[in-house]
Amino acid sequence: MSERDVGMAGEQKRVHQVTAKIATETAVLQKAIGGAGGEITSIRKHFWEDVTVNLDNDDEIIETYTSIKQQSELLNEKERRHRHSQNQLRILERLQRSPYFGRIDFTEQGEQEAESIYIGIASFYDEETQNFLVHDWRAPISSVYYDYSLGPAEYQAPYGKITGSLELKRQYIIRNGILISVFDTGVTIGDELLQEVLGGQADSQMKSIVATIQQEQNLIIRNERNRLLVVQGAAGSGKTSAALQRVAYLLYRYRERLTADHILLLSPNPLFNSYVSNVLPELGEENMQQSTFQQYIEKMLDDDFEMEDAFAQLEYVLTSIINPGYQTRLTGIAFKSSLDFLEMIEGYSRELMQAGLIFKDIKFRGKILISSQSIHSYFYSFSHTLPIPNRLLLVSEWLSKELRRFEKKELKKSWVEEELQYLSKEDYLKSYQKVDKHKAGNRDTFDDFEKEQQVLAASVVKRRFRPLFKRVKEFAFLDAAGMYRKLFEGKGPAGHEEDWGQICTDTVAKLESGELYYEDATPYLFFKEKLMGLKTNTLIRHVFIDEAQDYSPFQFAFIQRLFPRSKMTVLGDFNQTIFAHGNEEGLGVLTSLYEEEEIATIILTRSYRSTFEIVEFTRELLLHGGEEIQPFNRRGNKPVVVEIKEEGEVTDCLVTVITDMQSLGHQTIAVICKTAAESKDAYSHLKGRLPVKLIGTGKTDYEAGIVIIPCYLAKGIEFDAVIIYDGSRESYHRESERRLFYTACTRAMHELYICSPGEFTPFVQGVSADLYVRKLWSLDDYHN
Repeated sequence: MSERDVGMAGEQKRVHQVTAKIATETAVLQKAIGGAGGEITSIRKHFWEDVTVNLDNDDEIIETYTSIKQQSELLNEKERRHRHSQNQLRILERLQRSPYFGRIDFTEQGEQEAESIYIGIASFYDEETQNFLVHDWRAPISSVYYDYSLGPAEYQAPYGKITGSLELKRQYIIRNGILISVFDTGVTIGDELLQEVLGGQADSQMKSIVATIQQEQNLIIRNERNRLLVVQGAAGSGKTSAALQRVAYLLYRYRERLTADHILLLSPNPLFNSYVSNVLPELGEENMQQSTFQQYIEKMLDDDFEMEDAFAQLEYVLTSIINPGYQTRLTGIAFKSSLDFLEMIEGYSRELMQAGLIFKDIKFRGKILISSQSIHSYFYSFSHTLPIPNRLLLVSEWLSKELRRFEKKELKKSWVEEELQYLSKEDYLKSYQKVDKHKAGNRDTFDDFEKEQQVLAASVVKRRFRPLFKRVKEFAFLDAAGMYRKLFEGKGPAGHEEDWGQICTDTVAKLESGELYYEDATPYLFFKEKLMGLKTNTLIRHVFIDEAQDYSPFQFAFIQRLFPRSKMTVLGDFNQTIFAHGNEEGLGVLTSLYEEEEIATIILTRSYRSTFEIVEFTRELLLHGGEEIQPFNRRGNKPVVVEIKEEGEVTDCLVTVITDMQSLGHQTIAVICKTAAESKDAYSHLKGRLPVKLIGTGKTDYEAGIVIIPCYLAKGIEFDAVIIYDGSRESYHRESERRLFYTACTRAMHELYICSPGEFTPFVQGVSADLYVRKLWSLDDYHN
């Protein structure tokens, strides 16, 4: 037996020993979970049998409440432990299949012998030997595996810096407890492991590949010092994967005081949320809060306006170039996304401190109780130096007192008696319960019918006035929408005088129809918060922003105000900017809000997603910066550009290409279209011939198979094979669409096909001819 075979046998023996111990603990945990589950079921079933319910007097009521509370807390604690045990069981089951992926032999300074550290997705402690058989990849010593080659190394332990020497770095591929391969490496992660893990077929969801974390990605994951971490990475460079693993690291590192509820991911679209949803659970952590920026601000808007979808705005930009007013809309989008507009709103807000606020009448049953003019006079009776939100609070308190006065007057009105007669049984019972409470707290005998009617009347009036009190508390007497509309009735900002009139006309028409352009949503909320006070979110401690290049300067400034206590991790690639409001200035605005020492910037230039040939092709689609993108040396086929002379043959071409991709074993195949309309057109042609799925903006679940999808919904997602539905000059010719086309092409892992009805896009014509294969479509000679 060779020395290598002996080494393999020894390594396999250890794998068996570790998996056997894991199997033993798994069996114990399964038994405990089964018992706990039965106990929880029993508690739920007999909950009310085990509590004392007695409502005869105050002492008995208190005792009943305490009994229910104790039983509820017991159930909650047992359910919490049960969930934790189930989570531990899932981790053990994963460890049993692949207990570890790496090993380092580290000699600490001052010690004679090296200690072998095995690294996996979670720690496994052996009670019998009182040793860790596997160390969690997030443990401090595990950072040596990612950060160092053989030689001097160090890591930051909780009690200080540990220095020493890395004697060995070994990598494993273990599947179902069987050692597939072992190899030693002197660099961060060996190409052999990357080839093995990254060269496979795409899953229906993003994989958790902690075994392949590179040194620069590890810097992202373990950064704890900076308040703002900016990650700029090429398509397929692993920035999103590193960010999600950063979440797992933070939850592990600060597990005593940080939970998944303290972390928010602002993602590019709802489909992406589904795509990444399994990463943290695979690492033994709960998913953090996930939302798109649109979803977040829609909640803040409440019912003020119907808001235009971000993708509806993008569809307009891509499809409405011949429409009247198109260029004016683009100018409006750019201006409303800028800091100039933010400053304009701040200036307007300062003017409103002196005069100009618009208030609404407070009405009850169609009659004005307190006029808007009275509210206006009361508001401006305070010092003009007092901030608007502070004055509104004083007005709110005054209005509440006035409403209580009017509430008493209404008791004797005829409508109250009429409403008492028509009370539903349920409402009457609720009101009568209040009568009983009144009796209990009243020393008089309170037997006569008249007094009972008085209490019932008071209850009815109070219920009818309750919405008014709520609106007053929420400052709904202020017409924020009306004042935002007035912003577009004044003189235009410098540099925009020519377009301002039409921008105002379009915006006001939209507002008066109860709608809000997407580019107006953030400015409107900012303006409203300037008046009513900023509603900051102090619960969130970490905000992750993916596809940051598609955020405007205004949006970044607003986000930073929303989460004042949060650290931010911002991920982007300016080569993939697809929205009209996105530009490099946005990130510059965000960084300007922090001190220099609070910011760290990490640039990832190596692309791992696509084959060498696809990266070589796609980077030449870019006018600037493409030469900095480094392809990973995973070989494959060159991209193929198929010219289709007859428009009616497009469907035949697509069916043939997709069938070829399936025959090669590809599980995820995407037909990527430019717009939603184009996606529907492609679907109508293909649905009768292939099992295709149409992905629209309402789709929230990502699945494997053949999908037809607009480019903007494919952002952040990868596919085994990508087919560009229409890569012709007619479809992609404007320079503003270059990055959109680049984004679509970089979704491909193994195969990229560009179908072109007629002459293909000039973006491809600018690529070196030896980087792709050019074919003329013909069913007879296509495969020749």
